[in-house]
Amino acid sequence: MKFIPTELPGVLIVEPDVYRDARGFFLETYGENKYREGGVDVAFVQDNLSRSVRGTLRGLHAQVPRAQAKLLRAVMGEVFDVAVDIRLGSPTFGRWVGVELSAENFRQLYIPCGFAHGFCVMSDVAEIEYKCSDVYVPQDEITIQWDDPAIGVRWPLAEPLLSKRDRAGEPLAKLEARLPIFDRD
Repeated sequence: MKFIPTELPGVLIVEPDVYRDARGFFLETYGENKYREGGVDVAFVQDNLSRSVRGTLRGLHAQVPRAQAKLLRAVMGEVFDVAVDIRLGSPTFGRWVGVELSAENFRQLYIPCGFAHGFCVMSDVAEIEYKCSDVYVPQDEITIQWDDPAIGVRWPLAEPLLSKRDRAGEPLAKLEARLPIFDRD
């Protein structure tokens, strides 16, 4: 199993060991001790499953102050998954990283607290399964404008399918009063 750092400190790409033979494959999708040793030292309390069609873009979402760390993987199809640093005062504030997650590459993305998350679907249909470190609290959710020019995510689509909530996302600068402060400890 590999834990690969990204340009954003704490955001990790996880490449599990996949054992294949004529019958199919086997892999361990999560093991607390292995993940802790790899830098994912968080207790997960909720699992979610999202199914979306090609061209759907979900995000950019975060919870403040009751933040959620997430461990994501595609169980069907392919997505372009994005994390954005929204920690005020962080040296990487407003920067993003994107990773292709698919049922074929088995990659996972770990996004710690203090980051917004979003993804777009690149296959006909995709299912994303993800673990969260805290429960969903609707009043704590913020939605950042998916195409905020100050962030500049290079999504692999021009005209996404968006929910009403995602169409109403706000620029990151407008949400600063609600954002977490970067803790250097």
